[in-house]
Amino acid sequence: MAVLVTGASGFLGSHVLERLAATGTLALGLGRDAARCAALEAAGHRIIRHDLSQPLDGALDPRLGRVERVIHCAALSAPFGRPQDFEMANVSTTRNLRDFAIQQGVSRFVHISSPSVCFAFRDQLGLTEDVALPDPVNHYARTKREAERIVLSAAEIHPVVLRPRGIYGTGDRALLPRLIKAAKSRSLPLFRGGRAEIDLTHVDDVVDAIMAALAAPKEAEGQIFNISGGEVLPVRRIADETCARAGLEARWRPMPLQPAMLAAGLMEAVALRLPGSPEPPVTRYGLGLFAYAQSLDLSKARRMLGWTPKIALEEGLDRTFFSRARL
Repeated sequence: MAVLVTGASGFLGSHVLERLAATGTLALGLGRDAARCAALEAAGHRIIRHDLSQPLDGALDPRLGRVERVIHCAALSAPFGRPQDFEMANVSTTRNLRDFAIQQGVSRFVHISSPSVCFAFRDQLGLTEDVALPDPVNHYARTKREAERIVLSAAEIHPVVLRPRGIYGTGDRALLPRLIKAAKSRSLPLFRGGRAEIDLTHVDDVVDAIMAALAAPKEAEGQIFNISGGEVLPVRRIADETCARAGLEARWRPMPLQPAMLAAGLMEAVALRLPGSPEPPVTRYGLGLFAYAQSLDLSKARRMLGWTPKIALEEGLDRTFFSRARL
């Protein structure tokens, strides 16, 4: 029987496929990007091209009839965009995949969510999975919260939800590249005297957590688990070390937070009225990551999944920049 991995042409999904292949597990990757799917097939992976905003059933490909477990990595992850795009990519796709999983009678559905569902414009250290959720900070957080609800409402698919924070590593096309792009073009904002801190997660630690969730006992079903690297580090240190490995020196500029937030809000309002709603240079969510202290409590994942992070930031950055240099 096979494990179906959605988002296979993306960053996390491709790493999950590699791990499953290394363990000899029969895996099917589901993705949309033609070039990346072709590259995965050339590397020996079994790939099905399909847009999950459309229903999924066995008639699409006979190999889908062998699916016993599902790892749902596919999502639109961005701090800004049109609400209908997030609705389609994060809610409709999850609903379609849940329906397929019910029809297929899967024995485990691992859903990759995000701590963004918990984000608020304030310091939040040691957040547990049962914290009361604030109002969503953006459409990504709102639709990921709805996707969690969709998955957890179907006990028959034996769901386990993971919330990995700030995934980075070889092949990352979002987190660290965004940081480096910003550092190249302008000074980085230093808010509140540099008190912002956060816990990021190397992709290999996330894949370890996914493997643990696949094999977890029944007690883990219907549960949500925080996942991170376990190191709560100053955002300034993370940016400085990342830029240094990219051959840059990060420039910092002390700034008052509230005027910057107001300006970002105005830029977002203007961008929403432009054709295609292009992401503005600065968003309120992005500024919030540079302003507040954020960390996750990992005790539940350690206790119920038997998982613990292994890769500290310095090792993770070395792997990212010096192993295969695919940033």
